[in-house]
Amino acid sequence: MQPTSDLEVPQLKAKTFRCMGTVISLTVPVAPGKGSAAGELALTAAAAAVERLFRELDARFSLYRPESEASRLARGELQLRAASQDFRDRYAEAADWRLLTEGAFTPERPDGVPDLSGLVKGFAIKEAGAALQALGHGDWCLNAGGDVLVAGSPIAGGQASWQAGIVDPQDRRTLIAAFPLGGSTAIRALATSGSAERGDHIWTSGAGVSTFRQVSVAAADIVTADVLATAIVAGGIPMLNRATSGWDVEVLAIRNDGGILATPGFRA
Repeated sequence: MQPTSDLEVPQLKAKTFRCMGTVISLTVPVAPGKGSAAGELALTAAAAAVERLFRELDARFSLYRPESEASRLARGELQLRAASQDFRDRYAEAADWRLLTEGAFTPERPDGVPDLSGLVKGFAIKEAGAALQALGHGDWCLNAGGDVLVAGSPIAGGQASWQAGIVDPQDRRTLIAAFPLGGSTAIRALATSGSAERGDHIWTSGAGVSTFRQVSVAAADIVTADVLATAIVAGGIPMLNRATSGWDVEVLAIRNDGGILATPGFRA
């Protein structure tokens, strides 16, 4: 993440950890000089709170953890109606998204096993953002495997936006686009889905291969961005049209043949 303003270069500090099969980073601007030590302590405390939240959700929802509630459901040891309130709430939220996307987004694997992977990371980012706000942090960038939520600016108290980069699915070392988040704009979130990202939980609607190799969605909130990115990969052009007409989002979709479809916000 980089500030859009060239007039003032902020000091940015980051803390990272691994969870949910990816790297999660929290970046904040810190005051130089005498305030830097206090800023470092505040960042450490904030990152610890974010990590704790992610690990708690991963312990409940991960299908890669044999002891998780999700895995017990998958093995038939637990019925959905007997699951925790948290699990049933997230399942209900995912089921609502299935209706809104006309089935392009689904809370189950093709074999019927509940799989909330397409929702939980976005939900974790959202909850982590709320925790950061509650701790009094007004300027931050939270990046979980390329899904990004920001608040404020990379210049503390400023109006400059954070810049979220989108990588080329053919070459992960190359950026193909950047999108401004936060600052003076209302769009605070960007999520990317596809075979280059989290294709393990994306199943295409009907038969065949998805039209898109990768889809990035920018929105005001991270859950909407994350769900719609997954739904467009799964649902192809019809879902892309539904998303851009039904939600206030910007979309960058990369076809399997390398062609790119982009809404005006990405072409600006």
